[in-house]
This record gives sequence, C-alpha cells and structure tokens, in this order.
Amino acid sequence: MALAGLVRACHPEPTAAVTVGSALLAVASGRPVAGVLAVAAAVLATQLCTGWHNDWLDASRDALVGRSDKPIPSGLVPRRAVGLAALVAGLAAVPLALLSGVVAGLVLLGALGSALLYNWPLKFTVLSPVPYAVSFGALPAYIMLGAGVTPALWLVAAGACLGVGAHFANVIPDLADDARTGVRGLPHRIGATRSAVAAAVGLGAASALLVLGPAGPPSWLALTGLVTAASLLLIGGYAQVRRPGSRVLFRVVLVVAVLDVALLVAAVGGSA
Repeated sequence: MALAGLVRACHPEPTAAVTVGSALLAVASGRPVAGVLAVAAAVLATQLCTGWHNDWLDASRDALVGRSDKPIPSGLVPRRAVGLAALVAGLAAVPLALLSGVVAGLVLLGALGSALLYNWPLKFTVLSPVPYAVSFGALPAYIMLGAGVTPALWLVAAGACLGVGAHFANVIPDLADDARTGVRGLPHRIGATRSAVAAAVGLGAASALLVLGPAGPPSWLALTGLVTAASLLLIGGYAQVRRPGSRVLFRVVLVVAVLDVALLVAAVGGSA
C-alpha cells in the first residue's frame, strides 16, 4: 500500500510525460543510448523529487479541504515516507544531472531548484508562473547543452511559454480549494476567466515559437500542427469561460502539449 501511495504522490502522469518527452528530445539531439538513458534518469529524479516534495508540503492543506484522492490524507502512505523519498530523489538528481556535463547538469539542477521554490513559497505569490517558465525553459537547454549544442533563444522561450500556459491551466479547477487554504498565486488573483486566456496565450505562443523559430520556412506539417493547436486552444478557452469549474481546458492543454512536444522534438532534431 505504501508503494502505491508513493507512486500516486509523485504525480505520476506529469512525471511520466516530462521524462518520456525529455528522452525523445535527447534522441532528437543526437545523444547516444547511454546519453538518452542519463537524461531520462536525471529528469525522472527531478520530477520525483518535485512531486513528492509538493505532496509532503501540501499534506495538511489537502486534508483540510478533504482531498481523499491524495495519498497522504487518505492514509495510503505516511507523510514522513514521502518527505524522505523526496530527499533521496533530490540527492540522486545531482550525480545523474552531472552525467551530461557540468554546465548542462547545473542547468537541470537549477530547474529543480526553481520547481521546489514553486512548491514553497512562490506558489502563494504573484510570481507563481516564474518557476514554471524557468524550469520548462531550462529543460531543452539542458538537453542541448548535454549534446554539445548551444540552445537557441527561441527554443528556451518556447519551453518557458509551455510551462506558463500549463501552470494557468492546471490551477484553474482548484481555485476554490486553494483559496480556502491561503494559496494566492497569480491565477488566483486574476480569476478563472483571465487564467484561461493566459493558458491559451502561453500554449499558443509556445506552438508559434516552435513552428516559426527555426531557420527557414516551416513545413506544411508544422503549420498544420500550429493551426490545430490554435483551434483547440480557442475551443478549450471558450469552454472554460462557459463552465469555469470544468477541466476541459486542462485536457485541451494536455493535447496541445503533446503537439508541442512533437514540434519540439522536430525543432531539436533540426538544431542538433
């Protein structure tokens, strides 16, 4: 039961998505098999640390608002075990990150530090989108630097925009519960409707940068991806405005994020 609770406490869906996406980027950058495995292991460690640290910190808040879906309040795993797991994952991330080189490793560890600062205290402030921008922007930079390639500014900016858009979309369904426990990040201050707009703008900007940023004219396939992403975001944003408590936009963001990852892999492959 405790093992199942640990798996749930690490936020398995985003952890798996970011880890697999990073491995695909490493393949596209030309890293050998050992390098791809090093990237996957290092990113997995940072994601596990971030997820466990988040649930460890939020255990009291989750219990207060009756989050029975959370493993610590529901009794699936002790809070102490989750905190210890976060510490172990964070320590493991250091040597794993440095397998890609000192500069690249420091970039990834900086992304981890940024994510932990989101968990506390920046989640409660107007600066809540900043860690998402920093951490998601640093991820492609880490992979490119590990492959011996200087990351393009548009590539880093695309990652940052993707992170900011995901932040706004992810928070919208939990605005009411968060308000009861004192969370006052930027989405909480501007409300659900403006947050939906911010999420759509962030994801749309990421898509545009990934299609229009690389040198040369974009392919028809890339342009089709951009139009598809824009259309989905418009539909999702409209649905979110009409039904503020729904998770429609968040699901749309997941689909657009998959499109963006595909665009990102293509862009990294062209830059390597």
